[in-house]
Order: sequence, then C-alpha cells, then structure tokens
Amino acid sequence: MPNNRQIHLDNRPQGEALASNFKLVASDTPPLQAGQVLVRHHYLSLDPYMRGRMNDAKSYAVPQPLGQVMGGGTVGEVTESQNPKFAVGDRVVGMGGWQEYSVVDAIQPGALRKVDTTHVPLSAYLGAVGMPGVTAWYGLVKIIAPEAGQTMVVSAATGAVGSAFAALSKARGCRTVGIAGGPDKCRYAVDELGFDACIDYKLHDTAASLSQAIAEACPKGIDGYFENVGGMVLDAVLPRMNAFGRIAVCGMIAGYNGAPLPLTYPALILTQRLKVQGFIVSEHMEIWPEALKELGTLVATGQLRARESIAQGIEAAPEAFLGLLKGKNFGKQLVKLF
Repeated sequence: MPNNRQIHLDNRPQGEALASNFKLVASDTPPLQAGQVLVRHHYLSLDPYMRGRMNDAKSYAVPQPLGQVMGGGTVGEVTESQNPKFAVGDRVVGMGGWQEYSVVDAIQPGALRKVDTTHVPLSAYLGAVGMPGVTAWYGLVKIIAPEAGQTMVVSAATGAVGSAFAALSKARGCRTVGIAGGPDKCRYAVDELGFDACIDYKLHDTAASLSQAIAEACPKGIDGYFENVGGMVLDAVLPRMNAFGRIAVCGMIAGYNGAPLPLTYPALILTQRLKVQGFIVSEHMEIWPEALKELGTLVATGQLRARESIAQGIEAAPEAFLGLLKGKNFGKQLVKLF
C-alpha cells in the first residue's frame, strides 16, 4: 500500500487562521477490506466553509477534529478495489480530505460517485460541476427564483460560486452584476464570465460609496442578491434592493475570523419586504441531479468557463487556503496532488 501524506489540523486558530494551525504527516494506507476502494487524489478542493470548521464552536457543520485529516472534497481515480461497483481507473469524486490517498467504504450511499470526463474536466467536478456550482444553482433557482429581465447581483463574483451564478443567471435572461476585488477580477467577470457589469469593492472605503457604485450598475435596483461576503458589502447592497427582493445567504467570509458583522440598516428588510434566507447546500441533496445536469451542459458547451487557481502538492494546501480566505485566488482554488 502506498505512503500517504496528509494535512492535519494541529491546533485551533485564535482569530486569524495561520499556517502553524496545520501539520504535515505521512503514513502507509491500510489494506483494503471488503467493499472498500483506494482512491488516488488528483485534486483537492479548498473552500471558505472550512475556516468555520477549524473553530470549536456551534455551527451547521461539526468542528474539524484535532489530529485528523482536514475534511474536503476530492477528485481522483480508483487504484485498487474490493468493491464490484468500482473498477481500477474509474474517475471518482468524494470527500477524501487533505491527503494524497483515501480508503473509502464505497458501500456507504454517496461516499463515492463516478464521473464522466469526456466533456467535463475532472477538476470541474470540484467547482462548476460540483458543490460550488450546485450552491449557486440552489440559491438562484430555489431561493431567489429569478424572472427574465430582473437584476441579479452576487458578491465574490469571480470565485467558484460566483462564476457559476453568472452563467445560470444569464441563462435565465437576467441582468447580472458582480462585486469583486481588483480590476483584473472585474475585467475577467465581464469579458469571460459574461457579467453585464462588475464593481471593484476595493475602490470604496465606505458602504455609502460602494452603494452608489452599485446604484450606477443597477439602475433598476436589485431583485435578487447572492451573499458570500457580508459586512460592508451587505450594507451597500441593502439600500439598493427592490421591494419584495430576495437574498440568498451562502457565506459571510468577512466574519470568518470571528469578528462580529453588525448590520447597519436592518429596517430595510421590513420596509422593502425582503426575503432573506440562509442555506446549506448539503441539506438539499434532492436537487443535485437536476443542478449538475444543467451545470455540466453549461461547461461542456463553453457557456461556463470558470477559471481555476491551482497550488502544487499537498504541502501547499495550508498557504493556498489562507490565500483563499484573503481573496488571493482567481476562480476556484484547487490543490493538484498528482
């Protein structure tokens, strides 16, 4: 059995997450039991939600245990199988975690899923045709419920979720506006992702200034907003929401280090009769087949061309993850293992 390098959570962060919170370890993978398969991971997914799991605090996900492999999505190939449903060479997606190999009890429903890489690259199953894409789909289709001609806005617009949101929103005939950090990301959002406009929040020191820029990009107001950031961005968006607007709350990355995120104008939720709904996409597995079918078609036909930021090697995972939390990634953040 091969030697397996892993990243463990060694200690919990106090405030901002640091590379010293993680530890690189190595061990041999155990022999397979009946029903198990050995997966060699090609790519590891890094996602903002992982920061919350590093804390020992009440949340929608259980805390990441200390001294164990950091959890996370993976794609790879089966290299050994004791399960008749999986053959050596099968391309698969699962939750193998921050390690080079995983032994998977493939008898468990949903533990491992075979994927077709004929028209969709393997790495896309961790991004546009994976959890981030389905997240965008659920928030847009099931919570915001857009109508053609309406205006949709998404923060963290060039990340894995925002990229998918743009393609899905444009496919429904909506004016689609992004909020991102820096001129390169905003240019990419418009030129490659198909956004009608993109606002660089880094040009604005106050919510009022950012809100004015949003007003100029959304002259008819905002009907649907997909929230990934919180803080000043949410304060800037709320005054621009139309009556009976819908807000899908996916993430609050501005507060992931533990700082409170007060809301300046909560009364707008009442006066504009807004629907504000948080959601966790893993609680809605029933919609995944429909969502993945549409997302796979968008990628295969070139209507969704999401960019990827790729770090090389398992040892690069902690720094790549910390960079993701600070917005240093351009598109979906992955770690290439083999």
